[in-house]
Amino acid sequence: DPMVDCKACKKRFRFDDLEENVCPDCGGELTEPRQFNMMFKTFMGPVEDDSSVVYMRPETAQGIFVNFLNVQASMRMKLPFGIAQIGKAFRNEITPGNFIFRTREFEQMEIEYFVEPGTDEEWYETWIKDRFDWYLRYGVREERLRLEIHSEADLAHYAKACTDIEYAFPFGWKELEGIANRTDYDLKQHTETSGKRLEFFNDQTHEKVVPYVIEPSGGVDRAVLVFLVDAFDEETVRGETRVVLRLHPKLAPIKAAIFPLVKRDGMPEKARRIVEDLQPHFAVFYDEGGSVGRRYRRMDEAGTPFGITVDSETLENDTVTVRDRDTMEQVRVKIAGLREHLTERMEDWTGNDK
Repeated sequence: DPMVDCKACKKRFRFDDLEENVCPDCGGELTEPRQFNMMFKTFMGPVEDDSSVVYMRPETAQGIFVNFLNVQASMRMKLPFGIAQIGKAFRNEITPGNFIFRTREFEQMEIEYFVEPGTDEEWYETWIKDRFDWYLRYGVREERLRLEIHSEADLAHYAKACTDIEYAFPFGWKELEGIANRTDYDLKQHTETSGKRLEFFNDQTHEKVVPYVIEPSGGVDRAVLVFLVDAFDEETVRGETRVVLRLHPKLAPIKAAIFPLVKRDGMPEKARRIVEDLQPHFAVFYDEGGSVGRRYRRMDEAGTPFGITVDSETLENDTVTVRDRDTMEQVRVKIAGLREHLTERMEDWTGNDK
């Protein structure tokens, strides 16, 4: 990547991140751009010489390309098919910082989707829509997402086309993930270097082809941040500020909290039996400390979608109060049908209450 130095304050910057050709900190004159290798260089083994030089992976993708034939043959896959991977990647960033957006170690999730040449543009558009819809499906507001199409000048050397999904953070629009049409570049490069032909044999046409590759690639930490930022909300309820994390129920770490209204009259025992019934199916939490209102607020901040309260009526007719985190509305549900009720509510969740 291109790097420049400020002649006055001596700070370094990525040239392609600058809006003007002056130092963003002091306004000083910049050096001419020069290329900077963002791969971490290290040595394998006890001797540090040229023969033991290795580089830490800057992306997870290349491991997938190397194993393309192994996966295709052992799983008897036909085009199109994909290989997904999640893991650590490392980049020797010029200017680390900017919260989680410029770090030297990060968690990356990638899919390399192998397709017939000639169908790549159609699959490229399909993956853009699928990845965009994935964020919507788990509760991110559509108005906070946008697609940014790379110009030809901004494309990576291996890409035929690339589109970023961006999110409107409180501090501005930032890239969330990218979908690239990598063509057959990577498989051909590995073939040229290794001498092993990475091809797919079509047993219907009896032809060998080098597949084209569509690659959705994103940072796990960025996705988690988006879900948290988009879910965070503050509102005034009866003169007090209520902090609530409106997570999609499938993303919420705790699905339901169970509260005895008071710590007597057999209510705690009844509540704990409900916990035992639900625990094999959901992540649930038992809380008997403080007023029930305080307990609701604690669970609102943790993103717990449902609060289940055992009260005096429970002892009479085996029903409990189920409180919705987002609307704060309460309904009474039979304990015998509680699991089915929660399952149905989570499946039908739309996020319209954000």
